[in-house]
Amino acid sequence: MAEKEASIATPSLELSPQSTEQSRVDDEPNLWKSIKKWPRMLGYSFGLASGILLYGFDTSIVGNVSAIPEFQGDYGRKLDDRYIIPSMWMGLWNAISPIGIMIGSIMAGWLQDRVGRRLSLGLSSVLSAAGVAAVFSSQFLDDLESRRGAFLAAKLIMGLAIGGVLCTTQTYLSEILPPKLRGSVMAFFPVFTLLGQLIGAVVVYASLDLPGKRPYTTPMIAQWPFSAVPLVIAIVLPESPAYLLRKRKFDKAFKAQRRLDSAKTDTQRNIDNLLFALQKEEEQDRHDRATYLECFRGTNLRRTLIVIFANLLPQLFGLSLLSDASYFIQVVGMSAHNALLFLQLGVALGLVANIVSMWMVTKVGRRPLGMTTLAISILLWGAMGIAGIFDGVVVIWYTAVTMMVIIIVVGVGIWPVAYVVGAETSSLRLRAKTQGIGWFSGAFAQGAFGISLPYAYNIDEGDLRAKTGFIIAGFTIIALGLTWLFVPEMKERTTAEIDTMFERRLPARQFKHWRGTVAGPGHDNPFGSEAHLA
Repeated sequence: MAEKEASIATPSLELSPQSTEQSRVDDEPNLWKSIKKWPRMLGYSFGLASGILLYGFDTSIVGNVSAIPEFQGDYGRKLDDRYIIPSMWMGLWNAISPIGIMIGSIMAGWLQDRVGRRLSLGLSSVLSAAGVAAVFSSQFLDDLESRRGAFLAAKLIMGLAIGGVLCTTQTYLSEILPPKLRGSVMAFFPVFTLLGQLIGAVVVYASLDLPGKRPYTTPMIAQWPFSAVPLVIAIVLPESPAYLLRKRKFDKAFKAQRRLDSAKTDTQRNIDNLLFALQKEEEQDRHDRATYLECFRGTNLRRTLIVIFANLLPQLFGLSLLSDASYFIQVVGMSAHNALLFLQLGVALGLVANIVSMWMVTKVGRRPLGMTTLAISILLWGAMGIAGIFDGVVVIWYTAVTMMVIIIVVGVGIWPVAYVVGAETSSLRLRAKTQGIGWFSGAFAQGAFGISLPYAYNIDEGDLRAKTGFIIAGFTIIALGLTWLFVPEMKERTTAEIDTMFERRLPARQFKHWRGTVAGPGHDNPFGSEAHLA
């Protein structure tokens, strides 16, 4: 950041340490009671989910639109008796949006600390609308290579916008949510990503029989409403109290927190708790600015690396291939109509699984849920690879069904777990920039897998088809091992507790059993300690 951030000072408090385990039992309500206790936070969280819908819808555009014969005829080339999208262009289209997300998330990490979360979200929404216009306009170019290139440039603009929306959304939610709601609300990311993909798949499928170019232009136009909603949300959303306090705008922070709290919540106590957590982090880091470099210093290095790994997880367990399922299943041998229909069913089942995960993440915990579903995914991907050795209609349908089952498995577990871990690991004062680094890393992995996988399974290159399951199974094994070694259990831990455990350099497997003490100023704290005032 260009300007020097003021150090936060709070009045001296005489505090009585108390067992964090006892305080969680006494003070933290169950999930349903938490929903009733913080209804406004939940409402704003649902509003912010519109940006995630945009992400889900956009990811379905390349995979689903590329499966439409009219699009293949206008943007592809003829091979034997059918049109296909060349592997190079399919890879570039898959990769360019993640490249945009990489750049957009890093910019948003800086922009959020410069101008605030609301303005960052609003600017990203406006950029998204411009990207949709560019995507739609690519069809009007006469030259084939120009059409492909214009579509590529438009997807880059969309990636920039989506990177800003996602980074800002995750930062904002992670700053306002109490521990009991954090896991469930962060599961919004896969829920609304899948919902966006489902809407995209339904729009594509419903447009297949339209005349002319409308089978693929209609889904493009349908992105405009998803671009507009985040702008509306940015206008009505209260600014993050954490951001306002770091800017020493105490009155505005109190008003913003009061808009987030229910009528029965002690807003002043929440502000005091937030000030306490920020002051504690500043004293520990002993730096007066939140910079990207600081994310890689001291104990922040370990926390940043965990956030990076959490953002890599979706690609390691095969999300990139699952996102291109309609095209991939066609490559295996299924018709376009059946492939799109199968995709809609699979996404719908995955959506139900994600909704279940909102309870599972809170009830079971991050580590056991994530590792269990990774292990099951390894078996399923491996079985699909074995089936790919053989030929026939059975292999085609087995591949399609297996991919549906996998999206259910990862939807219940490791997919939402990845977002929760990525959101809750970093320190509060470095939250925006750490999220920027995380989304940058995830988008880089998405681009790498998006480029390479079509070369592996497409019929004009590697022609592995269903045997691609062996590759994803190998990456999932790596994901399982690294999760067991490095990802700590932070279920229902407060910001102050998480800070303390990282400061004490506890191994990941000891986080769950830690029963230390943290002094803090109050009970209704969505941010820091739960210990009592003396």
